Amino acid sequence: MADQDIVDAVSRALEDAPERNFRETVDLAINLRDLDLNDPSQRVDESVVLPSGTGQETQIVVFAEGETGLRAEDVADEVFSGDELADLGDDDDRAKDLADETDFFIAQEDMMQDVARHLGTILGPRGKMPTPLGLDEDVVETVNRMKNTVQLRSRDRRTFHTRVGAEDMSADDIADNIDVIIRRLHANLEKGPLNVDSIYVKTTMGPSVEVNA
Repeated sequence: MADQDIVDAVSRALEDAPERNFRETVDLAINLRDLDLNDPSQRVDESVVLPSGTGQETQIVVFAEGETGLRAEDVADEVFSGDELADLGDDDDRAKDLADETDFFIAQEDMMQDVARHLGTILGPRGKMPTPLGLDEDVVETVNRMKNTVQLRSRDRRTFHTRVGAEDMSADDIADNIDVIIRRLHANLEKGPLNVDSIYVKTTMGPSVEVNA
């Protein structure tokens, strides 16, 4: 359960958000300090499963064949066989559109080299190379888990953003998501909490509220 300070910050962000005619996301802005982000080893690059879910649709594409491909069709937004992957690699515009629209890619381990060959130049720079799926891993379970996953990626910037929920979720649920993200950052950054300068929560169009954690 998240600290009350986090719950209070989320509640204020939700209350202060002006009414809109669309469903807003709730986002977290994280400001880092005392890190040389020109050094890739000091950058943040983490996948985090949110306990309360993202509150939004997460687009997932799977590269798989056989039984795995058939099972993936029930849960993924799109499934590509080896032949379809090759065709996609020959159509740069379609491949770029797919990369921009998709949150996560998953690929059977034995298709990873083919993905790299056909789509590496498109997916790589976007930080969207697929998560490999082992022979003993359940594609349905993996897709469902990734639907509740967000990516923390700072690249070379001291400030980066991630989705933590939607405006119609409860403050407690959003706070639990934020708590998991903060704990992951504190555990994995070189100096833990000392590398986090400040954190703010806001709805898409609403004002920012600082999170004291």
